[in-house]
Amino acid sequence: MEAKLAFSQESPPISIICAAKVADVPLTVDPSLATGSAPILKFGSGESLHGVKPILHYIARSASFSSFSGKNNMEFGHVVEWLDYAPTFFSGSEFENACSFVDGYLASRTFLVGHGLTVADIAVWSNLAGIGQRWESLRKSKKYQNLVRWFNSIDAEYRDTLNEIVAAYVGKRGIGKSPAPSLKEKVHDSKDPSAPEVDLPGAKVGQVCVRFAPEPSGYLHIGHAKAALLNKYFAERYQGRLIVRFDDTNPSKESIEFVENLLKDIETLGIKYDAVTYTSDYFPKLMEMAESLIKQGKAYIDDTPKEQMRKERMDGIESRCRNNAVEENLSLWKEMVNGTERGMQCCVRGKLDMQDPNKSLRDPVYYRCNTDPHHRVGSKYKVYPTYDFACPFVDAFEGVTHALRSSEYHDRNAQYYRILQDMGLRRVEIYEFSRLNMVYTLLSKRKLLWFVQNKKVEDWTDPRFPTVQGIVRRGLKVEALIQFILQQGASKNLNLMEWDKLWTINKKIIDPVCARHTAVLTDQRVIFTLTNGPEKPFVRILPRHKKCEGAGKKATTFTNRIWLDYADASAISKGEEVTLMDWGNAIINEIKMEGGVITELVGELHLEGSVKTTRMKITWLADMEELVPLSLVEFDYLICKKKLEEDEDFLENLNPCTRRETLALGDANMRNLKRGEIIQIERKGYYRCDAPFIRSSKPVVLFAIPDGRQQASLN
Repeated sequence: MEAKLAFSQESPPISIICAAKVADVPLTVDPSLATGSAPILKFGSGESLHGVKPILHYIARSASFSSFSGKNNMEFGHVVEWLDYAPTFFSGSEFENACSFVDGYLASRTFLVGHGLTVADIAVWSNLAGIGQRWESLRKSKKYQNLVRWFNSIDAEYRDTLNEIVAAYVGKRGIGKSPAPSLKEKVHDSKDPSAPEVDLPGAKVGQVCVRFAPEPSGYLHIGHAKAALLNKYFAERYQGRLIVRFDDTNPSKESIEFVENLLKDIETLGIKYDAVTYTSDYFPKLMEMAESLIKQGKAYIDDTPKEQMRKERMDGIESRCRNNAVEENLSLWKEMVNGTERGMQCCVRGKLDMQDPNKSLRDPVYYRCNTDPHHRVGSKYKVYPTYDFACPFVDAFEGVTHALRSSEYHDRNAQYYRILQDMGLRRVEIYEFSRLNMVYTLLSKRKLLWFVQNKKVEDWTDPRFPTVQGIVRRGLKVEALIQFILQQGASKNLNLMEWDKLWTINKKIIDPVCARHTAVLTDQRVIFTLTNGPEKPFVRILPRHKKCEGAGKKATTFTNRIWLDYADASAISKGEEVTLMDWGNAIINEIKMEGGVITELVGELHLEGSVKTTRMKITWLADMEELVPLSLVEFDYLICKKKLEEDEDFLENLNPCTRRETLALGDANMRNLKRGEIIQIERKGYYRCDAPFIRSSKPVVLFAIPDGRQQASLN
């Protein structure tokens, strides 16, 4: 049947129109929607599909040739991934990066998915064509030969069909708008959208090298994610190199577990790097540098007790060891290297300026003793460099041109440059950005470790944690996290962000595609007997999502005894007509009660009744043994104060209740849920499956996903 495609004249969905032509799916176009509206595919039956991706799914499945959606489930999965990626070309700032990525991908491929044309090819092709003159200029160049080869082959095969559409809808400046601001559009501080991008100082295309340098003492959290993505952005923008370097200078806090999971999280964020290095790779050279500075009189050995040293630095008082002879310093350095009892009392300090107003320049510590075994080099070393000493050295040695650091390090920038100068190494430019802070959230790894060690959470992947693995486990899509961080850009303004904004972005991603299911609360349900209901149960096959065919189908059982949530039953009046969702209307004839509690509703189906006239639309479940036991888990913030000041103890602000579990019964289809699958339970919210069905005695565990609306505390 022919359908009508309605869209905004300013943003014609060229991918849909092209796909329909190629797939021989008839549709008429109606460019009458308001500016900014998502396209709608309207059917004669009154049903409709909203949004580019659901409509493309429909066209792919309705095509005159079955392989247009992929030849099997695996290929269909890859098609879906490409449909998600296709809009990237309309993001002006990411256009070249997208071209480069697809060009590399097509190096040994003829089509994007499998060995034949799919809707993925048409979606990407049409979005490229929709760019207009910018793409045509690149097409004539030799920059992306694989991409141009692929584009030209499709153009040759479907020239008459596709070029007619391009001519009708694409001008020289192209069409389409990015679905979300990209980093390049947000990377400047000015509120003027036409303001120039912020540049790395002295950066030259092809000559930039940046590094992301996490300490392997915890898992990657949302704050680290911002730093990682900014480094990725600048490396790609300047066609430079990105090094992932583990700053493993404190064996007491670090482990191989953290290294492996940090690499896993970096991969999750879609970050491609050129090399993985470790500060521990440079321990011999760092020790040589420390000894050289001692010989030059630019560093000395100090055995001042820790607290006294801290006080002297604050007060600008020189250590009594500051002017010791070089020979004595070298002797004590040897004691430190050997880890002797005398050496363990000492540290190496840089001889900078004890009277400088910037306290970071008041003879910082360069080396300390530590006899704990290192996760990579074992017990080979008894001395380890501090971050302040190792970082500038390794940056310079590895060829880093620009060190991205959060603005919390601002006062230590002068120290960084002074240490480079004393070492006689080339200058590395520092580029500052603001740290990403979230309300009701601790980002200190030391404090997060306390929750793990004291079993206040399961582990570093707990859904209450701000780690990448934690928030993904709670139900956040990585696309939402990346979009949220890129919207912040490289601003240097300190900001405290609301989680609601992130979850709102997430909802927009999951709602159009996640399957719908039904559940009732185990301890708060009421039976509804339908006197004219079916004598024998029957089953209908219904879509899991009415507007997204890709969500699949579900089997719904209809019986004369059904379960309702008690909250719904208590809101119904005798004689009232209600709508049973996915079935029809029913009239309540009797409400049975015991001790003021509703025990049963009795009524009859009235399927000819109009759903438009009823006050209540109610979810329900058939009374049957196949219902699936569920554990619905809600989470709250770990602390109960929006922002902790520096002098406040987080232990005094712990949230007493951060997890609540509610038992429920779900429809029989929920036994097929897979770990990680995201669904919507009708009228209850979005959930991520954390533990799938194994047996009836063990409930399926579903984690509630915030939807961006303010939620009540669990207390």
